[in-house]
Amino acid sequence: MNATDTSVTVIGLGLMGQALARVFLKAGHPTTVWNRTAAKADQLVADGARSAPTVGDALKASSLTVVCVTDYQAVHELFGASDVELDGTTLVNLTSGSSAQARETARWAESHGARYLDGAIMAVPPAIGTAEAVILHSGPRADFETHRPALDSLGTVTYLGADHGLASLYDVAGLAMMWSVLNAWLQGTALLLAAGVDAATYAPFARQIAVGVAGWLPGYARQVDSGSFPAEVSALETDVRAMAHLIEESEAMGVNAELPRLIKALADRSIAAGHGGEQYPVLIEEFGKPRTG
Repeated sequence: MNATDTSVTVIGLGLMGQALARVFLKAGHPTTVWNRTAAKADQLVADGARSAPTVGDALKASSLTVVCVTDYQAVHELFGASDVELDGTTLVNLTSGSSAQARETARWAESHGARYLDGAIMAVPPAIGTAEAVILHSGPRADFETHRPALDSLGTVTYLGADHGLASLYDVAGLAMMWSVLNAWLQGTALLLAAGVDAATYAPFARQIAVGVAGWLPGYARQVDSGSFPAEVSALETDVRAMAHLIEESEAMGVNAELPRLIKALADRSIAAGHGGEQYPVLIEEFGKPRTG
């Protein structure tokens, strides 16, 4: 069977759902679409998609159904109707939600005879179909591999493991990284703006710092996983002095110092617990007890 022989149904035609359906069509997959507001399917139908009259019809049309709706409640409302038959269907749910919701929905779907993969889209709609679109999947590997040829058309597809909640967890972990990097950049930008340096001038330097720090992550990860934090570069008791300097400089420049104060508070607690001579990743203890061994 060729990869493009796989028929695909897309349920949910917001901006992301439309982008998913458009890419499946472009890749040559027979594509059926359904949306509560049927008019959102018009352009896709003009491009070659088939619009199903009901959710049940949409599910029956394809061996693979990709769902991208508002939230998990909407997923249950759509598929929980008595006339919707899930038996034998493979659902790939790309709706944003929590890991607990993903696991509960997996149990629910499987109890109704469906195969279920949960997923997360780490991209904006225009990136779908390109290598920049990172799409995470979790659930049974066999189900993922069966439909990987079709899913690969959407972007850079990554399988995380059998735990249905992993895609959602990676999603929020990625958001934690994103907001932390952006907030750190905004803190530095505010400091430089106060001295008359515009954001565009500071941005290349900030990017260089961000890339350099990212390079530390593999080594720091080994420390977290081993539960051992030798001060190979700098001890936390040294770092905390620089944190105090950042707070003082921010306050002197009239810049909000809440973020650096929060960072220093975490470090102060760790030092009080006896970790001042260890390296920065020991702060994992302030976020959650790491697994060791």
